[in-house]
Amino acid sequence: MDLRLLLLADTHLGLDAPRRPRVERPRRGPDFFANYRSALAPARRGEVDLVVHGGDLFFRSKIPPSLTRLAFEPLFEVADAGVPVFVVPGNHERGAIPHPLLALHPGVTIFDRPATHTLEVRGRRVALVGFPFARAIRARFPGLLAATGWRDVEADLRLLCLHQAVEGARVGPVDYTFRGGEEVLPGRAIPRGFAAVLCGHIHRHQILRRDLAGRPLAAPVLYPGSIERTAFAEAAETKGYLLLELDEGGLRRQRFVPLPARPMVEGRLSLEGERETVEARLRELLGALPPRALCRLVPEGALTPTLAGLLSAASLRALAPPGASVELRPPGASPQRKRRASRPRVVV
Repeated sequence: MDLRLLLLADTHLGLDAPRRPRVERPRRGPDFFANYRSALAPARRGEVDLVVHGGDLFFRSKIPPSLTRLAFEPLFEVADAGVPVFVVPGNHERGAIPHPLLALHPGVTIFDRPATHTLEVRGRRVALVGFPFARAIRARFPGLLAATGWRDVEADLRLLCLHQAVEGARVGPVDYTFRGGEEVLPGRAIPRGFAAVLCGHIHRHQILRRDLAGRPLAAPVLYPGSIERTAFAEAAETKGYLLLELDEGGLRRQRFVPLPARPMVEGRLSLEGERETVEARLRELLGALPPRALCRLVPEGALTPTLAGLLSAASLRALAPPGASVELRPPGASPQRKRRASRPRVVV
């Protein structure tokens, strides 16, 4: 029978979940945890044989111990149900799980260094090969892969677990394609001998089967994508996780399971006219938002002192529908300006 595997990645737990919020407003933190638990539900029900988390479990490396405990509790539940779990630390963890003692569990394996881990599943010897996120992967990949010792391990099925950008991966609304550079792994560098490459880091779900020259890869590279939208560049992307079936011949079946990501809407507000006119436009714009939407409000025109009050945090909080969040982009902000100056601020 085929090996059944659940692949998720880029959960970014802790994003917009402050321990001591200074402002009471709808937060996105619970969205990430809710989708995280939903993605792991098939494993808790015993419907898969293995779980692989492809990295960026957390939204950053410096987090409180309480967040590490909360993040690993669902993984411990899966392991307690008899389903082994493997985790690849990502770039947001800077290649290491924070407070690692809180992540100890006999059923949870962390690729904290280059390694090959084997286990018996459905009468097959399965080898999971991997290492934590690494900078300058183009030059370092051969050495890191060799350090896993994968060629010296007998196995019926080998899986390579990474958190890297592989050439050909696409992101963003303009389909930016990763091609060269020291942070991009060439597809031709992946050797034969693996049934699949299970990968995190790229937030859009996709499967790479050929390199940029059109040549078949030695093994398909599978990105489940992130479980929630983390930026407006992902507004049109469906979020979810992957259910896979594999055997010695490779990937036999794959099913992408969507998750309920929060809608993201960009609203452009003309500042022309009297205050009452602008306020009517703003009410109409915010009133048309989908439930629980995150709106990026982009004012267009001159922001007078009178209109500044209309776009204050208190005013927007009063006008926004319940459950909605608003990011206010400063008027006139553009890609040419310094990034910090044009950064949106969440006010509702």
